[in-house]
Amino acid sequence: MSIKKNGVDQQLIRDLAGILNDTNLTEIEVELGDLKVRVSRQSQAVHAVAAPLPAIAAPVAAVAQPAAAAAAAPADPSKNAVPSPMVGTAYLAPSPDAKPFVEIGQKVKEGQTLLIIEAMKTMNQIPSPRAGTVTAILIEDAQPVEYGMPLVVLE
Repeated sequence: MSIKKNGVDQQLIRDLAGILNDTNLTEIEVELGDLKVRVSRQSQAVHAVAAPLPAIAAPVAAVAQPAAAAAAAPADPSKNAVPSPMVGTAYLAPSPDAKPFVEIGQKVKEGQTLLIIEAMKTMNQIPSPRAGTVTAILIEDAQPVEYGMPLVVLE
């Protein structure tokens, strides 16, 4: 990173902002030596909705839905969505070349693994909180997720 006469390298800020857009995170912070740079954004939905964190995260996740999942998702996915219990990176399969844990249209049992979230170098299985049918997968493989963010919709 280079320091310019008028402050921090603007390209670094643009790169960090690009990461926010690519990953749907709301904030990113980089610390190099005694220089600390934080870039954050606030969704308009956050200002418009006075609700607990899971409801706030739902509109942000809706933007990132793959086209097929968006078409299959109900009007309000937060009602039947399984929220992320932690911050981390979500994976839909146990390994890159393996079959996904679940697919749209699949019936699942309570306790069945829906996906895994890597947090602090630990792979955490995310079990289904109830039996049902997967009607939408709201994330993509290897996508960063936030606490309360809807992951999978079960009907």
